[in-house]
Amino acid sequence: MIRTIKRFTYPHAGFTLIELTVVIAILGIMAGTLIVIVNPLGQLQKARDTQRKSDLRRIQSALEMYRSDNGSYPALLNDCSGKFGSPDCSIIYMSIIPTDPKGGSYIYTPGGTPVVSYTLSACLENVNDPQAAGGASCSVAGGTGITYTVTNP
Repeated sequence: MIRTIKRFTYPHAGFTLIELTVVIAILGIMAGTLIVIVNPLGQLQKARDTQRKSDLRRIQSALEMYRSDNGSYPALLNDCSGKFGSPDCSIIYMSIIPTDPKGGSYIYTPGGTPVVSYTLSACLENVNDPQAAGGASCSVAGGTGITYTVTNP
């Protein structure tokens, strides 16, 4: 006599509670990993933008020292071998003129003759930066950014 084993079958096909729990846990881990991977990219942009703002404040401070000594702002950021100094380079206000963290340069625009005002500009990567609100769009790091400006006080 041959015995046959009858397989137990579910009357309704579907997933068990354990299977659903495992799938939800895996999806949660994948979503968490994606957030961890994407978030540092935004933090790097913000760090570079913070450096740009700091550089502009340092240049602004040097320009104010220049104006205090010379009575007006310079017509251009003169080159004393990569430094910012007096017209004859006898006084150095900045030992190194900073450049953009991505390799570009900042824009100095003097106003008037003699120069009684100026504008310093940098292109921020974070277009949602509240300090650059109302700034024009610009090109930075192969993408679009927003212009951040500093003027004489």
